[in-house]
Amino acid sequence: MAIFRKPNLRVHGRKRREIPQGLFQKCPGCDDVLHEIELTENQRICPRCDYHLPQSARERIDALLDAGSFAEMDANLQSVDTLSFQGMATYKDRLKKYQDATGLIDAVISGHGVLEGMRVAIAVMDFRFLAATMGSVAGERITRAIEFATREHIPLIIVSASGGARMYEGMLSLMQMAKTSGALARHAEARLPYISVLTNPTTAGVMASYASLGDVILAEPRSMIGFAGPRVIKETTHQDLPKGFQTAEFLEEHGLIDQIVDRRRLRRQVAELLRYLARAA
Repeated sequence: MAIFRKPNLRVHGRKRREIPQGLFQKCPGCDDVLHEIELTENQRICPRCDYHLPQSARERIDALLDAGSFAEMDANLQSVDTLSFQGMATYKDRLKKYQDATGLIDAVISGHGVLEGMRVAIAVMDFRFLAATMGSVAGERITRAIEFATREHIPLIIVSASGGARMYEGMLSLMQMAKTSGALARHAEARLPYISVLTNPTTAGVMASYASLGDVILAEPRSMIGFAGPRVIKETTHQDLPKGFQTAEFLEEHGLIDQIVDRRRLRRQVAELLRYLARAA
């Protein structure tokens, strides 16, 4: 039997203070707690350890292009459940869920705008929408952005972030790899520059197609980049993988990536590259 009892210090009439959801985030790099305003002002980069947190497609476009210059194309393209996919939830249900959560119709925003006075075509993937998996709409938007750049004789920028092909669309998804790559081949034949920017993560069918075909390939620090996941590769090859395997730093060291660029310097770096490539063309 307890000798002392814990006193009841409850204050009557005082409401519990609620903390708004999404106001703070924990940094995956240093575990520090960051305020949303602080992240927004710093392009969603941790001010303590420089870890690059996920950024939406709209935020990336606003950070890259001259203010007010972006014009979206093909905004009304929507995926169709051609295969009548059934599972824990139908494909239509999943699309509706992510459309409501993100305000996007699909995983890619594409269009054209101006970057430090230069006209460019741009396509940006948003990982929040079904892990930015590449379905027929994502592939079509990217292909049309490439073709627009070729037709208008202007440079192309694609910012990738993806979990790969969208299984709900089967072969229709895998076809986008060839379609986008073919459009890029015609863009290259016209001697027009293409800058590919890889963010965390960029994997599978996206990495095996347009993401790796840039004239210059840039990546954000510590991004995961590769085709299959490390666990799948290890189980298939039965070998231990090198330290840092499939990180941007590892791939830069081995020649796949040309440069790792802090997000805060990306706009200036892309502009410098485009001016250089324009003189060399």
